[in-house]
Amino acid sequence: MNVLISAAGRRGALVRLWRADLRSVDPDGRVVAVDASRLSAAARLADAAEVVPYTDDPDFLPALLDVCKRHDVGLIVPTHDGEGPAYVRHREALEAEGIVLSLPGDEAISVALDKVRTYDWLRAHDVPTVATAPLQVALDDRDAWPLPLVVKPARGSSGEGVSVARTEADLRWRAREEHWSLIAQEPAGGVEFTADAWADRSGTCRCVVPRRRIEVRAGEVSKSLTVRWPEAEALVARLVSALPGAFGCVTVQFFATGRAASSIQVIEINTRYGGGYPLSWEAGARYPLWTLQEVLGLPSTAAPDQWRDGLAMLRYDDAVFVDAAEVGL
Repeated sequence: MNVLISAAGRRGALVRLWRADLRSVDPDGRVVAVDASRLSAAARLADAAEVVPYTDDPDFLPALLDVCKRHDVGLIVPTHDGEGPAYVRHREALEAEGIVLSLPGDEAISVALDKVRTYDWLRAHDVPTVATAPLQVALDDRDAWPLPLVVKPARGSSGEGVSVARTEADLRWRAREEHWSLIAQEPAGGVEFTADAWADRSGTCRCVVPRRRIEVRAGEVSKSLTVRWPEAEALVARLVSALPGAFGCVTVQFFATGRAASSIQVIEINTRYGGGYPLSWEAGARYPLWTLQEVLGLPSTAAPDQWRDGLAMLRYDDAVFVDAAEVGL
């Protein structure tokens, strides 16, 4: 089986660990990385690199299918939130070609993409969260939405467009922006965590690794620490197992003011590998390997507790050097 990592971008560590786990089950397996830019660093770390149009381009599906056929791809691993709607539209066409998506069901993607829908879904499933509504709702009922408020795009990603409105002027200034559909969110208190969860093809969450976010750069974690926390693991496992068609890696962001489950407030669900997932992999949560075992019908080695507690990740910048002609320069 060959694996395709889409929207590879800067996810060099993710490409490397997928290659490692793929080679452990199939020494001849190849990882193909695709991106809309020839300048993707991660693509140069794969066995093959291809350029495809953006997902909203009508030529995206034909180009993607062409890559999959030429490279005999059997599994696609999306890595960007914005890809979700395209894969929802093209899921049947890909599956008709025998290509498996490491991605939850269409409803789960819709819930995760829109933060107001995320809030409604979390409330409906008794998952503790923070008050969230379209920004205009907070403007129309100021008494019900005291400052400060977090303002962010309803379909944002990687911290883009997030700010804290501490004054009325801040709130109304953000409301003037027309290129985003904005929401207002009650600030969550305490320490920020991301939980890397993995669900098998039956939709059952088999493993959860909470990671404390120590330092974040440009919306992506740069320093993180694995934390054994049974109460948080159980809460996230229940959440992920309730997502329709859960399969593969799902990341759940939450804040906590203590170690009791009652102190947790979930703020976001992402149906993809998070930027800090390599820490969970290094700790022993081998989600690519377990995904491959599921797809290939091999005995599963998935386990909820074989990962290492207290492992820290300190990320740094690295570089890939290629001939100019390889990247169209």
